[in-house]
Amino acid sequence: MPQQSPLDVPEGDPFGPHNLPYGVFSTAGAAGAAGDEPERRRIGVRIGAHVLDAGAAAAALGSPYAALLGQSSLNPLLAAGRTAWRDVRRALTAWVTDPGHRETVEAHLFPLDAVTLHLPYEVADYVDFYASEHHATNVGRIFRPDGEALTPNWKHLPIGYHGRSGTVVVSGTDVVRPCGQRKAPSDPAPVFGPSVKLDIEAEVGFVVGTPSEHGRPVPLADFEDHVFGLFLLNDWSARDIQAWEYVPLGPFLGKSFATSVSAWVTPLEALEAARVAPPARDFPLLPYLDDAEADRPGGFDLRITVSINGQEVAQPPFATMYWTAAQQLAHMTVNGASLRTGDVYGSGTVSGPEVGQRGSLLELTWNGRDAIELSDGKRTFLEDGDTVTLTAWAPGPQGTRVGLGEVTGRIVGSR
Repeated sequence: MPQQSPLDVPEGDPFGPHNLPYGVFSTAGAAGAAGDEPERRRIGVRIGAHVLDAGAAAAALGSPYAALLGQSSLNPLLAAGRTAWRDVRRALTAWVTDPGHRETVEAHLFPLDAVTLHLPYEVADYVDFYASEHHATNVGRIFRPDGEALTPNWKHLPIGYHGRSGTVVVSGTDVVRPCGQRKAPSDPAPVFGPSVKLDIEAEVGFVVGTPSEHGRPVPLADFEDHVFGLFLLNDWSARDIQAWEYVPLGPFLGKSFATSVSAWVTPLEALEAARVAPPARDFPLLPYLDDAEADRPGGFDLRITVSINGQEVAQPPFATMYWTAAQQLAHMTVNGASLRTGDVYGSGTVSGPEVGQRGSLLELTWNGRDAIELSDGKRTFLEDGDTVTLTAWAPGPQGTRVGLGEVTGRIVGSR
């Protein structure tokens, strides 16, 4: 019986030719085509349980995109713009599905377990939002039990903050428990030391491709001209450091120590079947945020799973997010702030209406009041040695599923 080709992806595989997410990888030179250069980073496209060296395949097939795909980062492809994104994706789809290309393409495939995955783009700026009404309401009830759960501005604009791009790390990178000042309500004075309320935030990230002109806002309708794709993101949060520092300017050291992102970026074009309308809004929006007459729904139906040490603890639904990625982009630039290739912005914690849909331990344990049960003991917040993994899928064409690359990180002790 002839050996099955790696391109014959099993039916139902969420990383079939309908998906084709982009990443950056290197090898140790022990697998793949003869003459492979060890440790050289190159653009890869995931197909099933393999990675296609996109640049090498493009060169072997005489593609005009060989130079664009033969880079060590996605940034040149991101900067090439929407027409190039579409054309490259069409070419890649043909390469992995056309039997006439099979022999050439197979020579440039690597098993996933034989490669090292890297941060796929050079991060320019990083912004994080606060776009889930369920999450914001839970946080308000925890910290303002006698007041309004939502702040007066929450339903009028997407609240966000500027983070630290230099600490955005790829999935699999250890996260060092941060140190800082903290002060519990009962403490007479602040103390310094490792965070004792280390938390997760299950989010979706978006990466900008095409830049924008300084001083010129990006309207809602131009979202897909600027945003290349999305991925899973974990906005690690030291709640005790954050609680003491955030008044009056917001998150700082409680967030900036690490933000983990998936090694794979799913292009927006792969998620057409996952488009959904956002929840109904009960406040009128200003024109620059009003998407009532948009040509296409602005939400995405992404089904996220949060696991700690291999045990599922929550399933946050991204379809419930009040503010869309297009609205976040419009708000982020409405003051004239320019976009740069490689800008990353996070959706904010994804939470749903049910207890098992909450995307942070702050909510799942109600700020430490109600411990969750794991097979290795109870948790209120993360302990050293804990490994957190986010996975997700979205509805794809013709009943398929589009898999998002996982994001995982292990907590190690403070230094």
